[in-house]
Amino acid sequence: MLLSDVASHLKLEFLGKDIEIESMNELSLSSSSQLAFAIHKKYSYELKSSKAKAFLIINALIEHLPKDSSYIICEDVSISMAEATKLFYKKPIEQQLSHAVVGQECYIDAMAKVEKGVVIGSNVTVMAGAYIGTNVVIGDNTIIYPNVTIYRDSVVGSDCIIHAGSVIGADGFGFSHTKEGKHIKIYQNGNVIIENDVEIGANCAIDRAVFNSTIIRRGTKLDNFIHIAHNCDIGEYSLFVAQTGVGGSTTLGRNCVVSGQSAFSDHLDIAPFSTFTARSGVTKSISNSGGVYSGFPLMNHRDWKRLQARIAKLND
Repeated sequence: MLLSDVASHLKLEFLGKDIEIESMNELSLSSSSQLAFAIHKKYSYELKSSKAKAFLIINALIEHLPKDSSYIICEDVSISMAEATKLFYKKPIEQQLSHAVVGQECYIDAMAKVEKGVVIGSNVTVMAGAYIGTNVVIGDNTIIYPNVTIYRDSVVGSDCIIHAGSVIGADGFGFSHTKEGKHIKIYQNGNVIIENDVEIGANCAIDRAVFNSTIIRRGTKLDNFIHIAHNCDIGEYSLFVAQTGVGGSTTLGRNCVVSGQSAFSDHLDIAPFSTFTARSGVTKSISNSGGVYSGFPLMNHRDWKRLQARIAKLND
């Protein structure tokens, strides 16, 4: 797709060369064939160092563009970005692809649905009611329990277990908002990657990324009823107890322990080996590894215990 096609869809003009655009990405991760965007002046530094050659920007950022850039000036970059993502959205099902490739000694139940373009390794079990979407890859020795849904382009590693009712790769919850109060969908054009030796409990939801990937790294274990939002990166060998949720683009380091009904805001960085007791509310990044935390607002677990002891004595 040419940049002029994007501009035409947005009903805006472009300046610079009419270059070929393969997809969209954020400033810091974009390549020369991708369309990047800068919503606010605070992104001027990232804009200068971006590898992208085409941008959606506001007037105030033109002077910060890399040399020889092409760009579309937007009144509201957030809205234009959302509208542009629709141009790169893939159809849920592609019938023209080749038939699925299934390895040796697999059991695929007759009541499971496997779309075209799928690649399944050896000794994989897919039980009744499961749906395996277009271009999904599943590694060796993985077990997919009944009624699991794996959306297109998701990657599931070897030796994984996904329990009944879980959904891998549904759209992340992303919208841009107009001045009139309308919500414009940001199409989620990334995927989900589940590395080797991951276990996902029943009725979990792991959303696909806006761009790039939502990642559950090797050896991580998720209990039932857990939500991992778009573009999260869950560190290896982490443990999540039931009814926890992680906001979009939050990164957890390795070997984190998250107890039941805990929640994380979006765009956080959590240090490795952090532990969160039940019902922790995490709203800020944590840079020091090995801490134990409790409560909302979040605090050191020892401080939380002292606070609870004092609260208990208020009526004495």
